[in-house]
Amino acid sequence: MTDHDAIDFFRDDALVTDPYPYFEHLRARCPLQREPHHDVVMVTGYEEAVQIYNDHETFSSCTSVTGPFPGFPVPLEGDDVSELIARHRDELPMSDQLPTLDPPVHTAHRALLMRLITPKRLKENEAAMWRIADGVLEDYLPRGEGDLVRDFAGPFTMLVIADLLGVPEEDRAEFRARLQRPEAHGAGIGSTGEEVLEQSPLEFLYARFATYIEQRRREPREDVLTGLATATFPDGSIPEVADVVRVAANLFAAGQETTVRLLGSALRTLAERPELQRLLRAERRRVPAFIEESLRTESPVKGDFRLARTATTLGGVDLPAGTTVMLVNSAANRDPRQFTDPEIFDLERANARRHIAFGRGIHSCPGAPLARAEARVAIERLLDRTTDIRISERAHGPASNRRYSYVPTFILRGLTQLHLEFDTVKTADSTGSEAR
Repeated sequence: MTDHDAIDFFRDDALVTDPYPYFEHLRARCPLQREPHHDVVMVTGYEEAVQIYNDHETFSSCTSVTGPFPGFPVPLEGDDVSELIARHRDELPMSDQLPTLDPPVHTAHRALLMRLITPKRLKENEAAMWRIADGVLEDYLPRGEGDLVRDFAGPFTMLVIADLLGVPEEDRAEFRARLQRPEAHGAGIGSTGEEVLEQSPLEFLYARFATYIEQRRREPREDVLTGLATATFPDGSIPEVADVVRVAANLFAAGQETTVRLLGSALRTLAERPELQRLLRAERRRVPAFIEESLRTESPVKGDFRLARTATTLGGVDLPAGTTVMLVNSAANRDPRQFTDPEIFDLERANARRHIAFGRGIHSCPGAPLARAEARVAIERLLDRTTDIRISERAHGPASNRRYSYVPTFILRGLTQLHLEFDTVKTADSTGSEAR
């Protein structure tokens, strides 16, 4: 019998493969349960998590991606620590990233981001996704087997976000080389090992987008990068180059990482369940529902953090000012009070889209429509161009004893590898799914 209380969720790899029994253990005690190792209140209840997500006045996002590490720069004492947060927040790691900002700064920067990913631009980007998927599959499928994470999901999502942000075609090979390295995924902040606050992928993105924005401000063109360079805050003011660069780099890095994890979990489910695969091949209209249930059962982001500004009470639990809470999306999305038989993957689940895999409130993922479209295109093209997809027993073992490796982080949930075997169709119709 596992002693869940003895396990350090944030530092022990024991829960990386399967954290769900631990989350259920916490919820059985209380939907808000203080864990003993780092004094973090784990929020495993759906309604409680949504309430905190929607209350940005009480809960600051300054520690949203770091949680209890490395700790706040000064002691948080008193019944209202708002002033201390405002004074010292810039000393925290990742303090310049959109997920860690609070209003009013967050409001302005979020509005800037939404000017970059307009419905028109997303529609144009989705049209390109079909071509991008086919291009990557031309390399992936002929072998009859391969690692979906490394050989398809990673390159596909990287090229999609590069297209969305207008990265020039001649630079995309370098982006792929720099950002598809193993060390660029799942390391650094959120690692269950020794914390490494290393940001080399972001530093690369900062440098490249700074060059792009400066060039387009000097020499405007009829392209997406010029749109990035000339986007303004809601009040009409022109952002500093660094502000635009941070927003673009965050969208590039965060959007790619989470969508890769979504595709890994979704394709694992398809390959493990032949009957479900056959159903989706026959009824493509069900693919969106399949994606929502994939997001619910295997949320790509395990959780997000908040810091209580003032003393408050939630669900009968007192939260002093300065309390670190973890909104455990993976647990909330399996809360039986919200989802009947939550451990079952149910394609007919009526409320599956109520999941909080993309968060809620002012920090809800702005790239959610992009991620959903990427997943739909990727899954449909794989189904179009194959007749069967299977788990590689050579890599992952027989069905009775599968072996999977997950990213060693307390923030992300995703496979490091997914080796598949597939039978391909003799002639691929490169426009079939686009016409649907």
